[in-house]
Amino acid sequence: MGIVVNKPAPHISFPDLLVQLDVISEGEEIRLPERAGAIPILRGGPVEAGRGFVLHSADFMIEDSTLSINDGICLTATLDILKAIARGEGPEKALLALGYAGWAPGQLETEIQANGWLNCPADRGLVFGGDPDLKYERALQKIGIDLAKLSPEAGHA
Repeated sequence: MGIVVNKPAPHISFPDLLVQLDVISEGEEIRLPERAGAIPILRGGPVEAGRGFVLHSADFMIEDSTLSINDGICLTATLDILKAIARGEGPEKALLALGYAGWAPGQLETEIQANGWLNCPADRGLVFGGDPDLKYERALQKIGIDLAKLSPEAGHA
């Protein structure tokens, strides 16, 4: 599975989502910690778009619920993390992705071997920082590719 981190979900805020999920009561949004109000909600992919996944910094873990992705990034998909964020006890950095991208067994590996994907190492700055609309370009820059020189046409040498 994969999670898209550069497509904002339209028309929903993190505080509104907390109310919808009964994590907080209506009217409590005003008492949320400042960083809870700033957590972006993204369209994580087309599969199970109603299911949420919190990608977050590794300074917060929930035993038996948090999966370490790398040294600085973790994934938690339970309401416990949303409750912790609402109390101000959650991770320093976080984003909420609704849905995920999925592939059949071996499909992604085959697509990567066929040069169907460009990939780069994930880091906290890329995942959590900056404008989501600019993350694609920043990821390309990280691996030394100029978007202006990337062609949509396939070719043969």
